[in-house]
Amino acid sequence: MKTKKKFTTSQLTVLGLMSGVLLLMAYTPLGYLNIGPLAISFNVIPVAVSAVVLGPAGGAVAGAIFGLTSFGQCIGIGGTSAMGAVLFGISPVLAFLQRFLPRLLTGICIGYIFRAVRKKANIYVSCAVTGFFSAFLNTVFFMTALVGLFGNTEYIRELIGGQNVLLFCCAFVGINAVCEMAASTMITGAVGTALSRARLIPASQIAVKQSI
Repeated sequence: MKTKKKFTTSQLTVLGLMSGVLLLMAYTPLGYLNIGPLAISFNVIPVAVSAVVLGPAGGAVAGAIFGLTSFGQCIGIGGTSAMGAVLFGISPVLAFLQRFLPRLLTGICIGYIFRAVRKKANIYVSCAVTGFFSAFLNTVFFMTALVGLFGNTEYIRELIGGQNVLLFCCAFVGINAVCEMAASTMITGAVGTALSRARLIPASQIAVKQSI
């Protein structure tokens, strides 16, 4: 019995387009707004759109591209991340894992989140929720990997400064995470709805009748 899922040319085109947008945003000022050691990243939006159109598979591909471009910034490719450069200096392998895995996992998870929410809500709400979780999970996974992989280093201990780890994470991401979540929620909701009306979202992704 065949279990492989086939995607249409149009849907794969959307994935290719989102991958191109990710690369454009990664290598120009469009993708990041640097504030201190962190940056407000808008690259979570193409990941969310890819997950809406192609499910976990699309989210994984876009998330992987996001992760690779994020790691590239540790070594000055497509801009420079102040924190990434320091982490790379401590351990290139751990820096790669900390930058890559959170984005890959985010893409996979939001693909399933869209499918679950779509069973209960209309297309706009489903896409907006997916956009929110794209930014939210990216932040949660990123900070978890940061503390888990580098929490014992002098660099991170100095940043924490004796604070509770959870309070440190909340304070550290602060307005960055809020801006990412707001932007991703609104834009993914609008773009996903437009793609649905253009019939670019597979039937298997659309579990209930659209109500908008």
